[in-house]
Amino acid sequence: MAKDGKHQDLRTLLRVPGGEHLDLAEYDTRHGPAGPKDKAAGRAETARTGKRLAELQERLWAAGTAGDRRRVLLVLQGMDTSGKGGTIKHVVGLFNPAGCRTMGFKAPTAEEREHDFLWRIEKELPRPGEIGAFDRSHYEDVLVPRVRALAPRDEIERRYDEINRFEQRLADDRVTLVKCFLHLSFEEQRRRLLRRLDRPDKRWKFSPGDIDDRALWPAYQEAYEIALHRCSAPHAPWYVIPADRKWYRDWAVAQLLLEHLEALDPRYPEPGFDPAECRERLLDH
Repeated sequence: MAKDGKHQDLRTLLRVPGGEHLDLAEYDTRHGPAGPKDKAAGRAETARTGKRLAELQERLWAAGTAGDRRRVLLVLQGMDTSGKGGTIKHVVGLFNPAGCRTMGFKAPTAEEREHDFLWRIEKELPRPGEIGAFDRSHYEDVLVPRVRALAPRDEIERRYDEINRFEQRLADDRVTLVKCFLHLSFEEQRRRLLRRLDRPDKRWKFSPGDIDDRALWPAYQEAYEIALHRCSAPHAPWYVIPADRKWYRDWAVAQLLLEHLEALDPRYPEPGFDPAECRERLLDH
């Protein structure tokens, strides 16, 4: 917490250092470098942040109707149960759905496999004025194939470069990328999977394959470390979000979105008519 009582800029505190290899084991999965200290305060602060987010979203949407091409894309990546869907529900849910575009990416379909791996991603990008949210993304194509050896290593190496060029094109086209890795501990994932098994209303989310994937945890952590290192640039940085506490995860992502939207500072467009004249005409009719 800063001396003036305001939160320090999370874009700095949670950002992956550019050009440096990283060890995710050194990143805390439970405690963040700033923010509320307990669940009640975190939930209350996220709710307050939601009001400001909704205001800024409306301004962004309004500006988009007048030709402003700016938009925001939230990319959520993380291990199973890290809370990608929950973040969309509790954070993206703070926005007006009319100005949002959300998409969850699963294993590629037969049609999608006939195209370049970025083809299905480009179809779902937010339009000018919109806020987009991806539950998994183009990064799946350098994570799962690397861990499970589903593609030649040289092909995966090329994909890192393709992703960097793709994200540079997005930035050049006025897309603000907010890429969040939801950092979950091995122990917390076990607890969440057990809760899914214990609750009949949550079992639909569970797959026996989730247990098998836990044996690949070290390989997935390494794959994420490489992706976060290779694809973190000034125009498209990665942020590591402590995700063991759901309330803190939601607060941190909401705060990051707020900081980015405030930096964009979208404005309502000036009307292409004389408001005073139109008011007089209405009073006369």
